[in-house]
Amino acid sequence: MNVRLPLPPSLYADTGVAPVATPPLDVDKTVSVAIVGGGYTGLSTALHLAEQGVEALVLEAQEPGWGASGNNGGHTNPGLKHDPDQIEADFGAELGRRMIAFSYGTTNFTHDLIRRYQIPCEARQNGTLRAAYHEASATAIENTAQQCIRRGMPVTYLNREQLREMTGTDRYIGAMLDTRGGDLHPLSYARGLARAAISAGAKVHGETPALSLRREGSRWRIETPRAVVHADKVLLATNGFTDDLWPALRRTIVPVFSSIAATAPLSDDIARSIMPTRPVLYESGHITVYYRIDQQNRLLMGGRGPMRWINSPNDVAYLMRYAERLWPQLKGVAWTHGWNSRLAITKDHYPHVHEPAESVLISLGCNGRGVALSTAMGAQLARRLIGGNKAEIDMPVTGIKPIPMHAFWPVGVTTAVIAGRVRDRLGI
Repeated sequence: MNVRLPLPPSLYADTGVAPVATPPLDVDKTVSVAIVGGGYTGLSTALHLAEQGVEALVLEAQEPGWGASGNNGGHTNPGLKHDPDQIEADFGAELGRRMIAFSYGTTNFTHDLIRRYQIPCEARQNGTLRAAYHEASATAIENTAQQCIRRGMPVTYLNREQLREMTGTDRYIGAMLDTRGGDLHPLSYARGLARAAISAGAKVHGETPALSLRREGSRWRIETPRAVVHADKVLLATNGFTDDLWPALRRTIVPVFSSIAATAPLSDDIARSIMPTRPVLYESGHITVYYRIDQQNRLLMGGRGPMRWINSPNDVAYLMRYAERLWPQLKGVAWTHGWNSRLAITKDHYPHVHEPAESVLISLGCNGRGVALSTAMGAQLARRLIGGNKAEIDMPVTGIKPIPMHAFWPVGVTTAVIAGRVRDRLGI
């Protein structure tokens, strides 16, 4: 039997909306599409399938939103990690243009879906700042902004004075503001997405890990602890918690912990002095730091932390020290929560979609942009699952390519984090 694990000890677990009932699967089922993974990708795909009358069943090892979907920074950021020009260079003009239009439209897609289903998740669309404190990074960000502006996007490049006014710190020398970005309560959103999928006709089962997957006749057979699922088609959407359910898939991503520390609610005066217009911000450095102020005036600071589970803000004390460096008025403020979860990084920093066998689709590797990207991918994946490989989607479908020397990833990640912090500190 599966052992249910408690949610990570996060601010979100303490403040999220109540979960919808997702009982373990205990009766054998035959369905059109079985989805393994109850994060944003799996839930959004189930919703978009159900909207079109396709019977979809989600198998989640814990509960919807237990992983990174319910424990991330809460930013809805547009775009991919790579610049638009680079995307077109990597994938050609036609597919590249579609990838750019799709990825930069993911935030509007997500916030529209939230409004359509009236999902209570503290969603706001006050913009995303991608900020630089080194000249080289500022030049790169300005170049990105110009690429976006040439394509007609609602993007502005801001200078030091404008940023001081928007962020309350003189740390940054340049930033790109994309007005389509925003934020939300991640766990409330995951639970609301599950509720929307169920209301549309999908079935969602928590505490039901997929133990094995194999072809049986014309369908796929998925064994779970209490029941067997037979499905015409299967979607694997396990991201940072990918295991060996499909051969070699685990070795195509690097699972990395991303950590967050949160303050108690700040006074109105302090909150206004930090981020008066409430955009979200992520830094362009060797090691990314990201932050926002939520609707209760809490400051949430995120970044790379220990490559293990944490349960206290003291486990990421560097984030608290850095916050006080940005805003000295925070000295003496209480930090109430510290938590993390695993996300999936791909070698090329693009999301990966695979079709390794007939009627099997895989989607993983959001590389830190998962909230909006995985939500919008749900509609794309639903289209592919319904239409088969003749149904074009706006992301490339590639083969599974394991990362060489994958077994050494923990050492590599730890070394990269330490080196990145040193380089950021030295300004190189």
